[in-house]
Amino acid sequence: MASKNYSNVSQTQKRQLLTSGMDKLKLEYSDDQLDQLLAYLGMLEHWNKAYNLTAVRDPMEMIKLHLLDSLAISSLLYGDRFIDVGTGAGLPGIPLAILNPDKHFTLLDSNGKKTRFLFQVKIELGLANIKEVNERVEKYSPAHKYQAVLSRAFSSLTDMVINCQHLLADNGWFLAMKGRLEQSELSAIPKGYKVVGEHPIEVPEVDGQRHLIKIKRI
Repeated sequence: MASKNYSNVSQTQKRQLLTSGMDKLKLEYSDDQLDQLLAYLGMLEHWNKAYNLTAVRDPMEMIKLHLLDSLAISSLLYGDRFIDVGTGAGLPGIPLAILNPDKHFTLLDSNGKKTRFLFQVKIELGLANIKEVNERVEKYSPAHKYQAVLSRAFSSLTDMVINCQHLLADNGWFLAMKGRLEQSELSAIPKGYKVVGEHPIEVPEVDGQRHLIKIKRI
């Protein structure tokens, strides 16, 4: 079956959808930040053809499922040093970095093709507040630990805590982006940690449950 051609989606349509979604999320943004988000989307579309950065091909769906989904947690970020573990194509780290230039995001992924893409995004968009790292999470030893470990890549909260606990500052948080919540998963958090927040997230134009789970050392 021939692949579908999405080139007939105009920049105006993309801008309107992104602007509408960000307004519904009650986000504050400048025209420059909107331009950066759309430039990132364009790079994601282009590089995806060769690098398979995401299974989503339709740029309008990328806006909903990637950009708006990432930006939906912006108001829930506390602190100024974050690490996005298993960032892949830079999600949620790059959209959050664009909208929060006062915060710094380390983007960690073990896939070299993906971190090369992240480096190119950093250079082309002039994002001084991101750092890409090509490393397995269990081997990464930063000079300074993070106020929050952020991810939407882990299949379970337990895996996130076990694999990333060495990255977290003493008073830091785990921030896990999840879909449907299972009580069994929440209650399986390793000893020494507890869930201190379960925030439902409404992503414009996206059906299905989304949550941000906050976990803290005790």
